[in-house]
Amino acid sequence: MFGNRPWKMAVGATAIALLASGCSGGGSDDTDASSNSVIIGISEPQHLIPSNTTETSGAQVLAALFYPLVDFDDQNKPELVAAESISSDDNKVWTVKLKPGFTFSNGEAVTSDSYIQAWNYGAYGPNGQGASYFFERIEGYADLQSVDPDGEDGPQKAPEPKAKSLTGLKKVDDTTFTVSLTAPFTGWESVMGYSAFYPLPNAAFSAPGVIADGFEDAIVGNGPFKMKGTWQHDSQIEVEKVDGFKGTVPKIDGINFKIYQDQKAEYADLTAGNLDVQSSIPIESLAAAPGDLGDRFQKSPSSSFQFVGFPTFQKEFQDVNVRRALSMAINRQEMTDQIFLGSQSPATGFVSPAVAGYRDNVCGENCTYNAAEAKALWAAAPTAPKKIQITYNADGGHKAWVDAMCNQIKQSLAIECTGVGEPKFADLLTKVEKKSPVGLIRLGWVMDYPLMENYLGPLYGTGGSSNYYGYSNKKFDDLVAEGSKAATPEEAITKWQAAEDILATDMPVIPLRFGQNVYGFSEKVSNVKVDTQTRVDLYNIEVK
Repeated sequence: MFGNRPWKMAVGATAIALLASGCSGGGSDDTDASSNSVIIGISEPQHLIPSNTTETSGAQVLAALFYPLVDFDDQNKPELVAAESISSDDNKVWTVKLKPGFTFSNGEAVTSDSYIQAWNYGAYGPNGQGASYFFERIEGYADLQSVDPDGEDGPQKAPEPKAKSLTGLKKVDDTTFTVSLTAPFTGWESVMGYSAFYPLPNAAFSAPGVIADGFEDAIVGNGPFKMKGTWQHDSQIEVEKVDGFKGTVPKIDGINFKIYQDQKAEYADLTAGNLDVQSSIPIESLAAAPGDLGDRFQKSPSSSFQFVGFPTFQKEFQDVNVRRALSMAINRQEMTDQIFLGSQSPATGFVSPAVAGYRDNVCGENCTYNAAEAKALWAAAPTAPKKIQITYNADGGHKAWVDAMCNQIKQSLAIECTGVGEPKFADLLTKVEKKSPVGLIRLGWVMDYPLMENYLGPLYGTGGSSNYYGYSNKKFDDLVAEGSKAATPEEAITKWQAAEDILATDMPVIPLRFGQNVYGFSEKVSNVKVDTQTRVDLYNIEVK
C-alpha cells in the first residue's frame, strides 16, 4: 500500500505484499462525531478478498474485519493471535491449532476448513488472485496453475489445471490442520501473518471454489469488526464492533474508512476536524503540520521502501548501463531534504532497515549521485532513449517528488523527462499488470511479514507476485530459495544478503527512499499508532 501509502504489491505494497498507494478527497460522512467511532482516511482499495489484496488501503480495512493466525511484536517477531499453537519439527510440515470458540461475524464457526477453502481459492491459478504467489511453497501449488501453450496472446486457451486443491493442506480436526511445504522454510510462521492467509466463511462461496456475487462488497471476516452496509466505492467503508468477539477487543465501537483521491483534501479534513487519522501526511503539508497539529503530528518506524521500476521487457531499459546511469543521475539526499524535509531517508539498498539482515550502502556507487559518470554511461549506451516517462498514481501525493526527480535527470543527462499521473493507484496497477507502455513505474513496498525474503522474492524473483518489470536472474532466484531452505534464520540471512548483492549489480529498479510513518490525528482521539506496515493500530486507538 503507497503515496506514501506503499504498495504491498504484494500491496503495501504494497505489498504482498502489500504495495503502497495514497489518498484523496471524497465520500460523505454520516459518522456521529460524538460517538465512540472514528474516521480514518484511506485510498480506494483495489480489492478486499484477502488473497487478492496487495496494497495498503485494502490491508488496512482487512485488519479491522479479520483476525490473523499470528501478528508481530515490537521486535517484529511472530506472536500467536487466532492460532493457539504453530509447530514444526523440520520446518517443512507445520501443524496449526486454532483457538476454540471463534466465529465469523455472521455466526459461522471458524474451523480448519475456513482456512483450507480460502487458501485453495487463493492458490488456484484461474482465480487470478494477486497474492497467489504466497501459497507457492505449499505442496501441490504447481498443479493448481495452468500454462498457456502459446503465450497469453495466442489462440489456444490455457488448459484447466490438474487440481483445484493443495495437497499440502490436511485437516486433522475442526480446529487443527497441517501445512506441508515443498521444502523447509524457517520463516513460515511469519509468512502466515500475511493477510492472504485469512480464513473465509462458507458464505463466501456460491459453489466450491467460487466466490459469491456481492461478497466482496459486504465481506464477512473473523475479526473484531464487521461491515456496516456495503463498500461504497470511492466514498467510504464503514465497520462496527462485533458483539461478543473472543479475541482482543478494540476500545472503539466503529470505524468509517473514508476514501480520498487527494491527500491534500484529506489533510484539509484532518485539520478541520472532519477526519480523525491520516496515516500519511502529504508532502505539501509537512512544513505546516507541526504548527497545525502540535503533538498530534507524529512519526514512527515504517518498513516502506520507495523505488522506480524499469520495464526490462522494453528494449531501451535492457542495458544495465542505462539503468545505472538513471540511478546515478538522481540526488537522493537533496530530494529527501528539500521535498520530504528529512522525513524519509535515501535508500542505498533493496531491503528496509526494519528487517534483520539489512545493511547500509549495499548499492554502492550505483546509488550515489554522480552526474558526470551518469552522463558518460548514458552516452555510451546505444539503446539509451532521448526521453523518458515516469508514471505514478496521482492519488498518492507523488507529483512533487516525481517532478523533482525528472528535473534532476534532465540536468544530469540532458534528456527529456516527464512525470505522468494515473488518477488512482488501482488504475496504475491495472496498466502495469497488462504491460501497458507507462515508462518507468513509481512503486513502493511495505513488508507483508518481517523477513528479507519478503522484499526479495515478490519484487525481484522470476515470476514474483509484484515483479511488474520482468526482472529475471537464475542465480538470484537460487540464492533466495537457498535462504528460504536454510536451517536457521542466520544462515538464511547470509544467502539473502548474497542475493541482494546481485540486485546491486543488475539494478532492476532505482532504490529511492526508506520511509517512516509521518501521520496526524484529531483532538477527538488518543493512543494513535501506525505500525511498520503503515496500518493504524485499531486495538489501542480510543475516543477521548
